[in-house]
Amino acid sequence: MNPRDFRGGSSKSWLCLVLLLAACLGFYSNIFNLIPRWEQREESQSPEAHHLQDQPDSLPLSQDKHTVVLHRLLLEKTEVSEGDCHMDTCKIPEVPRLVYPKAQVLQPTRTDVLVMTPWFAPIVWDGTFDSAILDAQFRNTTIGLTIFAIKKYTVFLQLFLETAEKYFMVGHKVNYYVFTDRPADVPQVPLRQGRQVVVLEVRNYRRWQDVCMHRMEMLSNFSRQRFLHEVDYLVCADVDMKFSDRVGVEILAPLFGTLHPGFYAADRGSFTYERRALSQAYIPRDEGDFYYAGGFFGGSVLEVHRLTAACHQAMMADWARGLEAVWHDESHLNRYLLYHKPSKVLSPEYLWDEQMLRRPPYLRKLRYVAVPKNHAQIRNR
Repeated sequence: MNPRDFRGGSSKSWLCLVLLLAACLGFYSNIFNLIPRWEQREESQSPEAHHLQDQPDSLPLSQDKHTVVLHRLLLEKTEVSEGDCHMDTCKIPEVPRLVYPKAQVLQPTRTDVLVMTPWFAPIVWDGTFDSAILDAQFRNTTIGLTIFAIKKYTVFLQLFLETAEKYFMVGHKVNYYVFTDRPADVPQVPLRQGRQVVVLEVRNYRRWQDVCMHRMEMLSNFSRQRFLHEVDYLVCADVDMKFSDRVGVEILAPLFGTLHPGFYAADRGSFTYERRALSQAYIPRDEGDFYYAGGFFGGSVLEVHRLTAACHQAMMADWARGLEAVWHDESHLNRYLLYHKPSKVLSPEYLWDEQMLRRPPYLRKLRYVAVPKNHAQIRNR
């Protein structure tokens, strides 16, 4: 082969290689130049970009644009998430310095009762909590207590409010929401500082069962329209009761239910769930954790709204079929809490009837108890 031809061919090959390399570099250079323009166009079309453009001087000079955008988005996401959920599920509150006995890992405070559910929700009994620590954790919390005093049930208001002022959430801000068709019959009871009675006038119903059925509807509506803006937690209670011992922030949780005093020691086969499969409250005989009382439940306002709205919708679906659950709103409450596990369960200390039930030795305190009454003289009048 002629060496000149080799050199010529080699020169052409190198030239082609150099041109190919230059073309590649040019192509990728254009691509990289396009990326910021594309991102800038995408950012200018997003609501986040408009937010950033409004505050150009606040961008940290030591950070590049992508870091700043990510930082801002994370901050905004955090703000939204903390606003959408409650303090005890999203934010751990700081507590002041306190002096209290150390918990002993190998010495449980209660061994005579179940203190934890299978889904790790505490069951609240006397001796299982420290009130001082809990009061410090919930010191900036406002609690709403809802009661329904329809028709002659207004006769229970005086005792209910007086005992609540003595025992319920002492040291904390409380709104007593009284649903009634007789606002003039709501008594004037001396209240502690930071506490108030709010009268909510509603219509009455012919049957006491209808009051129970519509209670979920009213709680759902007022939770969405009002309670979300006024309180942090809701406690939904029966009015024909009285407080007889301390009921404090130990009960507060995103969602809590109370063990029914008549069934806390029973097997699930004995629970008076709704057993008709056509009902929205239906629970099969091989399912069920506990039987919860309809007279004392609650949680964060958002979770109470979800619970009451779901129960109301289920009751309306039953009504359309001509059905009424065996224990009305309590049946639907039990169905809901079976498939939406409560984050706390209250022991029968928090709901008891001394006239109907014999007090067992492990029930150290009776905190919320039924008032003796003649149902026939009160209901439907």
